[in-house]
Amino acid sequence: MLVEDEAIIALDLADTFASAGADVVGPAASVREALRLLDDEIVDSALLDFNVADGEVTPVLDLLVSRGVPVVIYTGRGLPEALSARHPNLSVLRKPLATARIIEELARVSHC
Repeated sequence: MLVEDEAIIALDLADTFASAGADVVGPAASVREALRLLDDEIVDSALLDFNVADGEVTPVLDLLVSRGVPVVIYTGRGLPEALSARHPNLSVLRKPLATARIIEELARVSHC
């Protein structure tokens, strides 16, 4: 699953993931859209931008974690302290970052 509200970044990441062999769910540009996708789709890993069009992606993160889905947060600002404390093992990558590194991290968390 890909949640990213910057259209150019979202399309670039989706194309990169598809080229690497992934079946991409999304990209979703909002929490609402991501939650709607999760009603119908099975997701085996996720890359989430923390701040999207309608707010923080926390509801999506919490749902994915409750389902045991490996998640990587991709953000320019980091996570709030309370959320980091609640998810101490969450992988967080800071923007901007090479897509190869993002794919590497998604593969790593998916095989833990």
